[in-house]
Amino acid sequence: MKLISSEAITSQHELRRRLAHMKLRVTQATLSRDFRDLQVVKTAAGYKPLTGVNGEAAPLPRLATALREFLLDVRPASNLLVLKTPPGGAQPLAAAVDAEGFKEIAGTIAGDDTVLVITPSRSARATVQKRMEELLR
Repeated sequence: MKLISSEAITSQHELRRRLAHMKLRVTQATLSRDFRDLQVVKTAAGYKPLTGVNGEAAPLPRLATALREFLLDVRPASNLLVLKTPPGGAQPLAAAVDAEGFKEIAGTIAGDDTVLVITPSRSARATVQKRMEELLR
């Protein structure tokens, strides 16, 4: 946590190398599991904790800010909304969408560069899409 909080670490390979210099050996699988347990996400600026080092909640990016920073393309698909981001941008964007608390959203799934927004109907998807487009103006 000290490493990712103090400097930009952009890949798990880079983090493994820096930990090895500190005489700590870890596997990629261990890092992935630890990131999940510690709530660390990859952002455009590198890996960052979702919570502060002392355990207090770090503020999630507001949706308008996250959309402007990470959103590259919006692709509607029936009741789904596919949000394309640069590599590493999907998790912080999905966290901002989730934090917004839209009642029309059943859930989100984030990969590395894609967020899938799931709504119960086409009309709910259209409402969410319209709100996101308004936030980009």
